[in-house]
Amino acid sequence: MQKKIKSYIDFLGALIGLVLFSPFFMLTAVIIKLDSRGPLFFLYERIGKDGKSFVSYKFRSMVEGAVKKGLGIEVAENDERITSIGKFLRRWGLDEIPQLLNVLKGEMSLVGPRPALPHQVEKYSEFEKGRLRVKPGITGWAQIKGRNLLSWKERIKLDIWYIENWSLWLDFKILVMTPRIILSKEGLYGKGGITRDYA
Repeated sequence: MQKKIKSYIDFLGALIGLVLFSPFFMLTAVIIKLDSRGPLFFLYERIGKDGKSFVSYKFRSMVEGAVKKGLGIEVAENDERITSIGKFLRRWGLDEIPQLLNVLKGEMSLVGPRPALPHQVEKYSEFEKGRLRVKPGITGWAQIKGRNLLSWKERIKLDIWYIENWSLWLDFKILVMTPRIILSKEGLYGKGGITRDYA
C-alpha cells in the first residue's frame, strides 16, 4: 500500500512541480540559449530500476561538448566549462528540475538513489546491484548525508540502507531536509573542489 501511495505522490508532485516551475522553465530556456551555444537540455543515459536504461534530463550548465574537454567527466568548482547561467543553476540545484519529467514518465521518483551511469553498473557487485531494486530519485538519503563529499562506495551503502529501511516517513524526512542541504552548498563538490559526475 505504501508503495502505491509513493507512486501517486511522485506523479502528483512532479505534475504540480512542473506547473509551478513553468515560468522558471521558460525564463531559464531563454537565458541558456542567450548565454551560450548548444541545446537547452543535457540528455544522458542512466540506469534505473531493474537495470533498465533511460534518458535523464538536466538543464545544460556547461558548454556544448564539455565531456570531451578539460577534466572530462570530472567537474571542478571553478571549472571554465561551466557557463554563466550554469554556475547559478548548479549552485542552487536548479539544473536538476527537468528530472521532474522523468518522474512524470515513471522512470524516476522524487526520492531514491541517484541514477547511475552504465559503466558504473557494469562494475556493481551483487550487493551493489541491490541499488537497482527501486527507481532512482531526484534526491535521496545519500544526498542529505554528504552528497559528493562521500565516496561512491559510501553512497551505495547509504542507498542500500535507504532501500532496506524505506518508508513514506523516511521519504518525507529526506524531502524536508533537502532544501537545507542545497542552501548550505554542503557537498556540492567533492574533496579538493572537484567531483565526478556520478549524479
